[in-house]
Amino acid sequence: MTIAAQDALPEITLHIKDEDGLQELTLAEWAKDKKVVLFAVPGAFTPTCSARHLPSFLDHYDAIKSKGVDAIGCLSVNDAHVMKAWGDATGASGKIDMLADPEAFAADAMGLAVVKTPVLGNTRAARMALIAENGIVTHMFMEEPAAYEVSSAENVLKHL
Repeated sequence: MTIAAQDALPEITLHIKDEDGLQELTLAEWAKDKKVVLFAVPGAFTPTCSARHLPSFLDHYDAIKSKGVDAIGCLSVNDAHVMKAWGDATGASGKIDMLADPEAFAADAMGLAVVKTPVLGNTRAARMALIAENGIVTHMFMEEPAAYEVSSAENVLKHL
């Protein structure tokens, strides 16, 4: 079942690579005592993710933060090194937490419709966004397959 409003974010380990090296934390720890926005993408450096989804959160970063959001996270089924490189290439590093879910454990735990495609080559998370307060989901925006509408920063901002 897909994670929904009133559900807790899972205790699944993710990785973040930053200037201090590789860090491990659970999704629940990342969101503890904070208001967060989390969005998931099928893959770093992929067309819609790089041209529209991640940039929408960069373009609206200040507006989202002004609504009391403590952290914005981008979750993808990629390793931490790829997520760091993507964050650096797009200017997201230092603003958006690039959360690596290399084995899709978080995607599976949240019940995201993971997809296997010949183009991407392995299991991926479906595109979505959510708002959570102290680790509890308050709003969930799940995309239909191949769509990019409800998980945009513009839509999330309307619900903050």
